[in-house]
Amino acid sequence: MTDEDPTSDSLTKARSVLEENDRGSYTVPSGQLYPHQWFWDSCFIAIGQRHYDIDRAQSEVLSLLRGQWSNGMLPNIIFNDEAIYRRDRELWQSKLSPLSPDHVATSGITQPPMIAEAAVRIGDKLPLAERRTWYKMVFPAILKYHQWLYEDRDPHQEGLVLQIHPWETGTDNTPPWMAAMHDHLLPWWIRGIEKMHIDWILSLARRDTPYVPAKHRLSNIESLALYDAQRRLRRKAYNIDKILDHSLFAIEDLMFNSILIRANELLRHIARSIREELPEDLLKQMVLTTKTLEQLWDPYDSEYYSRDFITHDLLKEPSIASLMPLYAGSIPKERAGHLVRLLENHHVFGTPFPVPSVPANSAWFDPLRYWQGPTWVNTNWLIIDGLKRYGYDQHAEALITNTLQMIEQGGLNEYFDSINGEPAGIDDFSWTAALYIDLRKSYPKRTKS
Repeated sequence: MTDEDPTSDSLTKARSVLEENDRGSYTVPSGQLYPHQWFWDSCFIAIGQRHYDIDRAQSEVLSLLRGQWSNGMLPNIIFNDEAIYRRDRELWQSKLSPLSPDHVATSGITQPPMIAEAAVRIGDKLPLAERRTWYKMVFPAILKYHQWLYEDRDPHQEGLVLQIHPWETGTDNTPPWMAAMHDHLLPWWIRGIEKMHIDWILSLARRDTPYVPAKHRLSNIESLALYDAQRRLRRKAYNIDKILDHSLFAIEDLMFNSILIRANELLRHIARSIREELPEDLLKQMVLTTKTLEQLWDPYDSEYYSRDFITHDLLKEPSIASLMPLYAGSIPKERAGHLVRLLENHHVFGTPFPVPSVPANSAWFDPLRYWQGPTWVNTNWLIIDGLKRYGYDQHAEALITNTLQMIEQGGLNEYFDSINGEPAGIDDFSWTAALYIDLRKSYPKRTKS
């Protein structure tokens, strides 16, 4: 990259954002609102870091493993141990579980399993001998995590893994989960607060709205309900058997399981590279997941949906998850074509600045409300990867170009208005910076418009 290249300033800025958010062995999503280490954030961050500092990318991934529970679970948050964050650590009280690590405070739930992707992307940048050393270093922990997912979250051995909180999806207020919550799962006392219209009081305790307009985030009722759901998990010491005895949420999330299918294939790749055998029961479960994902297909809508774990009813609220089977790479080409047509349709996912986190024809759609309409760079990155592997090169190229231009014109923000491309959310957001670097370095011939 030369000084004359019009993208050099944006690349320099992206790297400076990652360095500003660097906390030694890990990177926070933002120095303002997100002061801890988040699981899938660090995976995306490492994918960008590998282009300019492979050692730092490796430490980003390894830092996630320090929070691994003895049963294999990788938590969605590893908490900063400074005194000012004591309240955050006490909110989760991970020490209530005998399975949590002794040396670090974490959450008690996980997030989409992106760690195998990050490990392989790093491996791609290493010489063969170093790659094998790297894979041998991370393989045991990633294997244990995948085993935990099936042992803990597929109790009936049906193929799909379940999630017990919207935060596990990484798309906190995504419509399938919010619809289920509003229809059936709001506790009586929260419904009372909603009915009396006194939820405005909750604004006084919120940490996000000083940084981002309240109308762009979860409602006060949604935020309260998600914290109440987290409190219920804590009360059961994050024991899945106790949780499922009287579960508030138990959903087989489409995006989570799509990412798992791809992660399973990448785990197989790691194992082959270092001549390790995966356990036979795990291999069978992996195959079953690929087959069972097709049960989430609705032939009338020509779309995939998340599913209720208990009833097996499809949750027919489309969201960005609807496109994630492309990233899974396991669905039939014909069905992939249906999803691509949703991307092409201006009334669905083909907004001026795609891809919106909720389709434009959804009653939930709001181009600026968190996971209910804005465009996010990480989900674009996943879709681009899936399009490429299915051979939809022109669609992938168009989305790459649009994503890069959106960032270069708007900034390295958390998310973007899917109608006009305006930046929104927190600025100087780490995974936006990291994935901008990855897209620019992976597709270097594009120029800034």
